[in-house]
Amino acid sequence: MSEDLTQVAKTRTDKFMEGVIWRNPGQPEFHQAVHEVVEWLMPFILANPRYQESKLLERLTEPDRVVSFRVTWEDDAGQVHVNRAWRVQMNNAIGAYKGGLRFHPSVTEGTLKFLAFEQVFKNALTTLPMGGGKGGSNFNPKGRSDREVMRFCQAFMTGLYRFIGANVDVPAGDIGVGGREVSYLFGQYRRLTNQFEGMITGKGLSFGGSPIRTEATGYGTVYFVQNMLAERDIGVEGRTAIVSGSGNVAIYCVEKLLHLGAKVLTVSDSGGYVRVKDGFTEEHLAYLKELKEARRGRLTEMAEKFSDVEHFAGQKPWGETAELVFPCATQNELDGAAACQLVENGAIAVAEGANMPTDLDGIKCFLDSKVMYGPGKAANAGGVAVSGLEQTQNAQRMSWSREEVDKTLRDIMAKIHTQCVTYGHDGNGYVNYVKGANVGGFVKVADAVLACGLM
Repeated sequence: MSEDLTQVAKTRTDKFMEGVIWRNPGQPEFHQAVHEVVEWLMPFILANPRYQESKLLERLTEPDRVVSFRVTWEDDAGQVHVNRAWRVQMNNAIGAYKGGLRFHPSVTEGTLKFLAFEQVFKNALTTLPMGGGKGGSNFNPKGRSDREVMRFCQAFMTGLYRFIGANVDVPAGDIGVGGREVSYLFGQYRRLTNQFEGMITGKGLSFGGSPIRTEATGYGTVYFVQNMLAERDIGVEGRTAIVSGSGNVAIYCVEKLLHLGAKVLTVSDSGGYVRVKDGFTEEHLAYLKELKEARRGRLTEMAEKFSDVEHFAGQKPWGETAELVFPCATQNELDGAAACQLVENGAIAVAEGANMPTDLDGIKCFLDSKVMYGPGKAANAGGVAVSGLEQTQNAQRMSWSREEVDKTLRDIMAKIHTQCVTYGHDGNGYVNYVKGANVGGFVKVADAVLACGLM
């Protein structure tokens, strides 16, 4: 791109972002997500006037609708609580809205708009017919009894059920919404509608769930790295890796890395991170699963259990030395200084298991250093991909085998990688996966929007 065209693209991006910020005040995560996408799309749009003339960027950054509602519920002591909840239905040009529900005190409308916006592009990359949405509440399930969580979920679904359905909007789990919460939500939907349908994914295997769904995001992130490394004729086996987070994504990222012969050194939670001296073993992994999935305990307990595990309170694992890096915790956990430290310590590939865990300075450092960097909308799309496969199984009234789902997941991640290479290759051997993912996802959704006319 010529210097003049680069400056025009930057000026147009800055002007566009002024409008986004003005229309969406006090929503910094949404602003960040839009800016990260638009700065890569603007040169492509300038080179393809039909997208510019039809105001595609303006249309894709404005939700179709935002449903906001109150959730009133009662705790075990009989005390009444009131929470806020939302469902952001961002875009359904290629299929019913699809995206998770998040229950966490930090949830705001702006957070959900950022996640829904990312979801539109992520879902498009999977090649499955799914639009983008996201929802949740500022309710905190941590420390609540099963019956309290049940009552909250029932109240939440009572406010939401009119706006969702198998052919309208299909939520799933996310932070704070696991198998327990999905089951309560599904049960309440059935009670209210008298319908058994695939209106939510992440269900139990006995009532419409899919094998591999719990593992899908973590497995898929590792499969994406396999494809990135294969682009340079290298593999995962024998590589050192650091993982942040200790939820489903991180746990099954660790599991798949172990299966492929990598040496995984770390996981983390809000209290700090642990380092396993010679890398995770199956025994370490089994304990981590029991600690986090069954007891919802803290990683300090892991350091107390194993003599070769050290806990670093209040720290993140980015100072460790490793070739493969998997941020799998939460947004903006990896800043520019940490990214550059990872590069200095020998990182060759980074794949985001979480949504937007790397800030703009961190992304710039990875790209400037020519590190293989897989953004979340591409690298962690395995979760929503298997959610889409669960929808298909529900529609067919069938259940596929674990092997069938895993093979299809591998194929989908390979297709996502191919799209990123197609739109992100610089012609000199380096693939800019940020550009590739953003342009690849945009083209599919934008073409669908244009085909349907003004909506």
